[in-house]
Amino acid sequence: MDDARWPSDWLRGVLELCVLGALRAGPSYGYAIAQDLESAGLGPVKGGTLYPLLGRLEAEQLVEASWRVGDSGPGRKYFALTGAGREALRVRTARWQEFVEITAAVVHTAEPARGRA
Repeated sequence: MDDARWPSDWLRGVLELCVLGALRAGPSYGYAIAQDLESAGLGPVKGGTLYPLLGRLEAEQLVEASWRVGDSGPGRKYFALTGAGREALRVRTARWQEFVEITAAVVHTAEPARGRA
């Protein structure tokens, strides 16, 4: 997550939502999730950031993990949204959209904040 395009604190703040969103289409494994996020424009997401997050999502029962045998290599741990994960994605996406709209309004307003000259 050290892509110079985005401040790392922005990515940390939205990564959980983006991982849930990446799993919307179906089960996937860590490396593929990271590739999907990078291809979407978020920049590289390191395993040391992604795998603990996936572990937290699993502990919260928002994703479930299963091992699958690899076609030509070792097995992979796949992650899939649970029903609670789909609901969390729906709710958090709506809240994120509201946050983005409020933030955009604050950033683009020409009026000074109250109490400031």
